[in-house]
Parts: sequence; C-alpha cells; structure tokens
Amino acid sequence: MDTSGLDRQRQMTCLAIRAADLDVQSIWVRYFGVTGSVDEYELDAYLNGLIVLPPLECDLIAVAVNELIDEIPPLPRAPFGVDVGV
Repeated sequence: MDTSGLDRQRQMTCLAIRAADLDVQSIWVRYFGVTGSVDEYELDAYLNGLIVLPPLECDLIAVAVNELIDEIPPLPRAPFGVDVGV
C-alpha cells in the first residue's frame, strides 16, 4: 500500500495542531468522541510518524483537530477609524 498520501495528511495535520497549539489529550478526547478507535498512545505515535493508521482513522483525527480549531476564539482585529468614531 502506498502511504505517501497518508503521510502528507499526517504532516499537514501536525502543522495545524502546532499552529493551533493543541495537545494530544484534547485531540484524543474529541477523536474518541467522533468514534475513533485507537488509544491516546497510538494517536501520539501516529502524529509522530511512528505508526500508520487506516485512512478512516486519519480522517477522524482530522475531524477532531478541525473541530477543536473551530472552537478557538478568533484573534482580535485592528479597527478602522470609522469603527472607533474617528
């Protein structure tokens, strides 16, 4: 089986995790809640490139990560003058 696509998915998932400053435990809890079937240690091993998971599990991890990212409050934006009465 060619795992290059799965490895690319893993790498991009890890980039999203780092950018959002998520931790493995919170990812695993959410992943488990969306019917993921691997334990927290296997999730950590997958994210570190030590094991390969089936495509469905990789997608469930992506779902969990994306849901957690969606819950992060947006960063404050710089106002325009009209927004502050200038």
